Amino acid sequence: MKLVRTFGRSKAAAAALVETLEQRGASNTAKVEPVVRRILADVRKGGDAGLRKYAAKFDGLTKGQALLVSREEMQAAWDETAPELQAAMMVARGNILAFAEAQRPKEWTITPADGVKTGQIIRPLGSVGCYVPGGRYPLPSTLLMTVTPAQVAGVERIVVCSPKPARETMAAAWIAGVTEFYRVGGAQAIAAMAFGTETVGRVDKIVGPGNLFVTAAKTIVSTECGIDMPAGPTEIVVTSETGDAAGIAADLVAQAEHDPEALPILVTSNEALAKNVAAEVKLQAAKNTIAKQSLTAQGAIFVTATVSEAQELTNRLAPEHLTVDSPKDLKWVRNAGSVFVGAYTPQSMGDYVSGPNHVLPTGRVGRVRGGLSVMDFVKVITVQEYTRKGLRKIGPHAIALAEAEGLVSHAESVRVRMR
Repeated sequence: MKLVRTFGRSKAAAAALVETLEQRGASNTAKVEPVVRRILADVRKGGDAGLRKYAAKFDGLTKGQALLVSREEMQAAWDETAPELQAAMMVARGNILAFAEAQRPKEWTITPADGVKTGQIIRPLGSVGCYVPGGRYPLPSTLLMTVTPAQVAGVERIVVCSPKPARETMAAAWIAGVTEFYRVGGAQAIAAMAFGTETVGRVDKIVGPGNLFVTAAKTIVSTECGIDMPAGPTEIVVTSETGDAAGIAADLVAQAEHDPEALPILVTSNEALAKNVAAEVKLQAAKNTIAKQSLTAQGAIFVTATVSEAQELTNRLAPEHLTVDSPKDLKWVRNAGSVFVGAYTPQSMGDYVSGPNHVLPTGRVGRVRGGLSVMDFVKVITVQEYTRKGLRKIGPHAIALAEAEGLVSHAESVRVRMR
């Protein structure tokens, strides 16, 4: 990891690096967009044939192999899973369920005036597609994180796509009750869920993390199909003044091992801590090839002149994962996907079993939204009801506004009911 001071002779270089990091979402996906657009077009035009072509090339799908993973395969995978892993999946599933239940938005009605009722009702989406990465590591946790809140929301049709689905992922699908699981990934899977093929029916919304190709594909299809967010390569920022160097380094290395494109950053005004973390990172990542790649390519330690500058820089970065020293730090946090507080809260707990979702915004999307939640799978529909008495009381104000805007028929639609 490179150590960069934001003051003194390196001030200009640090400012340039921060500006580059602020543009990371757009620039990263741009380099794969031409290839992704070609894949999307081929699957849209060719249907199953186009999907199979790319699934054979990238996902290892063999000729004649079923796209659909059967429930029997899922059950067999569960039966072959070690008891301790089964127990871990059950705990994770239970915590995710409980958290999603607590997140559910409520229906309500208010009476702003006599004879007037306004409120909201909650309805689930009709269908969703859950993308579960599977190229480098099996990610049964992501299946649970995407499918479970959709089920809590009441989504009727839930589709899962994952390339080369591992036994662990199929086992998670079994306990989650998944019935529509396709062994395809990448931009081709996004195309199938967004546009539909002869086998894969199109969905209303696609959720889940992925590499640059998946993120670019989701962004492109978002004009026709809802998406949660561009959840791209992992990002971690640790903003600390008093943290334990070994623990901080462990989190940086852990998130860095997700992907060579991962972004691991430490922000601190404590230069001694910065140097200690750099040494620990080098030691802990020595035998982790992927972590070393991302730490070398993207890893940075920003040493700021003040604590307040460290806090402001953190909010500018809007990281996917953010670790801070204490609950008091939550007061200054404005932009982050998920926050981990204190020395005894490793980010890996959030990746697996805590309950809050690990599908989180990357590429500074943390400025405008948090992580995946049950709210991503529902529609909040507003409702209003007037009696004649209520309309006569409030209607004249609507008429005045309509006439001020020159929309005379709007005014008349109110006036005619007030007679």
